[in-house]
Amino acid sequence: MGKGQDLWRKAQTLIPGGNMLLSKRPEMFLPEQWPAYFSKSKGCRVWDLDGVELIDMTIMGVGANTLGYGNAAVDAAVMRTVADGNMSTLNAPEEVELAERLIELHPWADMARFARSGGEADAVAVRIARAASGRDGVAICGYHGWHDWYLASNLGEDDSLAGHLLPGLNPQGVPRSLRGSVYPFAANDTAGLETLIATGKIGVIMMEVSRNFEPSIPFLQKVRDLATANGIVLIFDECTSGFRQSFGGLHKLYGVDPDMAVFGKALGNGYAVTAVIGRREVMQAAQNTFISSTFWTERIGSVAALATLKEMEREQSWEFITQTGRAITERWKTLATKHGLTITTAGLPALTGFSFAGPNALAYKTLITQEMLAKGYLAGNSVYVCTQHTPDIVDGYFDALDPVFGLIAECENGRDVMSLLKGPVCHSGFKRLN
Repeated sequence: MGKGQDLWRKAQTLIPGGNMLLSKRPEMFLPEQWPAYFSKSKGCRVWDLDGVELIDMTIMGVGANTLGYGNAAVDAAVMRTVADGNMSTLNAPEEVELAERLIELHPWADMARFARSGGEADAVAVRIARAASGRDGVAICGYHGWHDWYLASNLGEDDSLAGHLLPGLNPQGVPRSLRGSVYPFAANDTAGLETLIATGKIGVIMMEVSRNFEPSIPFLQKVRDLATANGIVLIFDECTSGFRQSFGGLHKLYGVDPDMAVFGKALGNGYAVTAVIGRREVMQAAQNTFISSTFWTERIGSVAALATLKEMEREQSWEFITQTGRAITERWKTLATKHGLTITTAGLPALTGFSFAGPNALAYKTLITQEMLAKGYLAGNSVYVCTQHTPDIVDGYFDALDPVFGLIAECENGRDVMSLLKGPVCHSGFKRLN
């Protein structure tokens, strides 16, 4: 047990759940052994509280750092802002520049608003869209955060069914009066969406363009057509997908434009900034409702986003991380074949992951994390790629992973995987709609 685990045990007595983000809890990786906290990060390397240097071949700041940790240009821009002042009674001019830049990248959009986290940006977008459409019903496809409006999708028709739609997302504390305000539909299920629209309740469609699998362009176009024909505001939630496969929203690759789009995670390369962009006639509805927050006006977020966009464009980062992610995916498949294992892969190329089938899937994931940690890697069954994942880093990762796959092959042939684990099996994440 290192300093990180000691602090984690203390944190659980002071902070409900231990921290503010499910995806960073040690139980999701390696219970009782995960380092839990960092003292420093740079490139694709992290130093824990014991000073141990680790190569991050897992979620890279939960997908926030596509340029790597501590990008010099972005950090320099932020430090200049710190020196000049981050907050004032007056407004930060950079937010106007950022609005112009995002609209330039998305010519269908006319206006922008900003926030600091993905969940709140999604909530802002839904509030504006409801105000613009004049209808309360929201059809959703994907993951859109923690707010009441979204978790209302888990309030079933009776209490015994509460939580059945998105297993793992507990709606406890969400007012049951919101039941029937949000309706899930599955990716590529045109008929299901048409059935929802036929009720006359739907004023907003909020969906991820893609998460686990390549989207169907005819389906995206059909959603666009249905929204237009029925006076529905179409929102593409690009908090996760934005700036990973194109310079802007993923939807740019498919030629289907929404009425609004939401960006987060990669936009500030680790600094807190999110954006909602949209058509003028929709966005102006924000003036007919109340959406306002003090720290949405702090300066660092906008400055970091502008510097990040400049660095992305200079490096063509989306091309590098997409190509690297595809190469990693293929090497996982090759390694599995070498050891006679069967895996499935999924995710955007730059957010790639693999999984094993069968009852030992989570135990195998835990074993990988345990063994790779001992070799100096933060690793599991996914890699969120950054520009610092250079070929030599990736080669070293696969050299280390090869014998671990060999261990798993032994377990598939009868060896007890539990005998290899030094602690509990990791927890599973919640399931997605697409």
